[in-house]
Amino acid sequence: MVTKQISVFIENRKGRLGDILDVLKENGVNILSLSLSDTAEYGLLRVIADKPQAGKAALTSAGFSGMLTDVFILKIPHEPGALQNILRTISDEEINVEYMYGLSVDGGEASIVVKTSDLEKADKAFAKHGIETLSYEQL
Repeated sequence: MVTKQISVFIENRKGRLGDILDVLKENGVNILSLSLSDTAEYGLLRVIADKPQAGKAALTSAGFSGMLTDVFILKIPHEPGALQNILRTISDEEINVEYMYGLSVDGGEASIVVKTSDLEKADKAFAKHGIETLSYEQL
């Protein structure tokens, strides 16, 4: 099961992240997880939100360059080697991980966001190997 992630390109200057967060807040979009990376000139914000379509639309209306990206949210047992086992499964199916970031840790389980090179193939591989995927509604 894939879920939607909001990806936003922003100038790397003071206050821009706050501006984006203000737009989401003002439009009632709750952030469940985010990842921010930067270079000298720009940043890339990735957001898992409770209303991704509404968030993207609000950001676009406010003049930000945003898009929706299909990603997986994977549930992982909180134990040594669990992530490596999932990554090995993905690799064995000849699927590349384009990026990933932590989402949450809840008791004995963790969740990560994963973007793969082949969504359909990855979805089938996760189902085949019993790797649980979540939607933002399930978080």
